Amino acid sequence: MSEISRKCQLYDTTLRDGAQGEGVSFSTDDKVKVAKTLAGIGIDFIEAGYASSSTEDTEIFRRLSEIDMDRTRVVAFGSTRKKKLKAEDDPGLKMLIETGAKTVTLYGKSWDLHVEKILGTTLENNLDMVYDSIRFLRSKGLEVIFDAEHFFDGFKENLDYSLAVLERAEEAGASVLVLCDTNGGSFPNQIGDITSKVCDRAKCEVGIHAHNDTECAVANSISAVIAGATHVQGTINGFGERTGNANLISVIAGLHKLGYETLAQESMAKLTDVSRYIDRIVNVRSNPHMPYVGESAFTHKAGQHIDAVLKLPKAYEHISPSLVGNKRRVLASKQSGKAAILNKARQFKLEVGEGQVESLTKMVKELEKEGYEFENADGSLFLRMAEHLGVYQ
Repeated sequence: MSEISRKCQLYDTTLRDGAQGEGVSFSTDDKVKVAKTLAGIGIDFIEAGYASSSTEDTEIFRRLSEIDMDRTRVVAFGSTRKKKLKAEDDPGLKMLIETGAKTVTLYGKSWDLHVEKILGTTLENNLDMVYDSIRFLRSKGLEVIFDAEHFFDGFKENLDYSLAVLERAEEAGASVLVLCDTNGGSFPNQIGDITSKVCDRAKCEVGIHAHNDTECAVANSISAVIAGATHVQGTINGFGERTGNANLISVIAGLHKLGYETLAQESMAKLTDVSRYIDRIVNVRSNPHMPYVGESAFTHKAGQHIDAVLKLPKAYEHISPSLVGNKRRVLASKQSGKAAILNKARQFKLEVGEGQVESLTKMVKELEKEGYEFENADGSLFLRMAEHLGVYQ
């Protein structure tokens, strides 16, 4: 699909890949809450978990089948058939069918090193495993997304074989070929170049699944889309194994900036709430420095910055905070100028004149020099300002 599309499918794997992150765990009730939240903002695919015989895994698919998910598709995750079994006899593929999910994501090896050294089979048999598994699931009426595990590492070492894996998956009926940077060691220029080559050959949709080991997962995901991918996988807040997955929040916002269709405007404005809600479910403190949705993402402390952003927000803000449901914060500190103090006075509904603003600014600087800190202590700042103005005894 060499023609670049402006529409991008969003695929969330928080409940499966995100749950592989250290300290991340979801109960069945948690999974339902997360899935309903993500469906509520219009995520296209939600990967609910592995297809397995465990009570918890079977229960989540049953419960989600009873909920109106609107246009969101619930996805079951599994692997290609075992190397010595026929597809119709493979227990993992049977479990995928038994989940009742109409869409399944199947991962398979696309790096010859993994095929021979880890899986312990021949390159040709692995191609058959990919083809047979997808063909079998398609014969049961299921949509199949194929995750080409370790694709970029495989392409760098043996591009002919990695491309052959994709060709067999497409021939078998996969609807999306997802290129996985499983080790997370690739960089945006590499991702873009390789993805472009795949998109020039593929007749079906091409996707990206990036890990954050070089802290490039979001950039890599966006690079893949620019190169022609139309399907992006990630997790809310970047949860995931090792250093995490591509943060789907940042990917969505970044693609929006570039003009790609992802979420409706009203859903974009819920991203901050969604990010913090998922953090509460996982029981972790939200990262204040998270791009777009963190509490500090649009927080200004330096005096010149504050003066400029209050006059013209775009001077120091790359987007309006309201676009993603966040808000601007202005801090008062020893680095502040009069603009910050005047802003705080208005926020506290204190009437001040020009001379009083200068006096208040001097007071804050002197108190912080003594060891006080006001940037996250609005209550204390209000009392000090009110006392200084003579309106509080």
